[in-house]
Amino acid sequence: MPGSAPRHISVFPSPQELGSSLAQLVAQRAAEAGGRFSLGLSGGSLVRILAQELPAAAPPAGPAAPARWVLAFCDERLVPPEHPDSTFGAYKTHLLSKISIPENQVITINSSLPVEEAASDYAAKLKEAFQGENMPVFDLLILGVGPDGHTCSLFPDHPLLQEKDKIVAPISDSPKPPPERITLTLPVLNAARTVVFVATGESKAAILKRILEGDEANPLPAALVQPHTGKLHWFLDESAAKELTVPFEKHSIL
Repeated sequence: MPGSAPRHISVFPSPQELGSSLAQLVAQRAAEAGGRFSLGLSGGSLVRILAQELPAAAPPAGPAAPARWVLAFCDERLVPPEHPDSTFGAYKTHLLSKISIPENQVITINSSLPVEEAASDYAAKLKEAFQGENMPVFDLLILGVGPDGHTCSLFPDHPLLQEKDKIVAPISDSPKPPPERITLTLPVLNAARTVVFVATGESKAAILKRILEGDEANPLPAALVQPHTGKLHWFLDESAAKELTVPFEKHSIL
């Protein structure tokens, strides 16, 4: 696979143990950042996992405290924050009410704009948050993976997989509703210092086998995430990992 980054696959007995270790990793990376800590989150089941575990792991004060975090979203649906499909809205309700990230350090889309303008606006906000850098380098990105192998809003065989210049791209023909979204692009994902994929449940087992052991000639979108100099982790529960034959680290119940 292009640039194959070293990866570490961790398998946990259940989503609860996975969530606890994931929260600890977030806190560890925040501490290592030594001040400003940039975190990008995906939605879906990750919202529940992080809302349950991260508040207890995040230090209330000090250099790793959420007050120093910059939070962005790896993709977002073009809907208002109060809409049930809004990733930011879900995190605002379930997580951001429990940890104190300053509102001006949470980077969100302007859902009132047309999708092309919303993508440009979000890219401008990211560049401002990253002190004008053309390529945002996140300390940590936490990604999910869909049953078709998509991650963020980067879908199999979609032209956005070829995007080389934009850091944020609009999509108006998403095969998964709602059709209009904005997404970080592969160059941003592959510039991150640490990327963690999270997948749970038996329904992910077959696609994970394809991603982690599959066809290098036609890799699925999640398999194209290969950080150039960063670390790549996969956090799976036993159900999701049941078909894997590649080596992985198995964690037991604490």
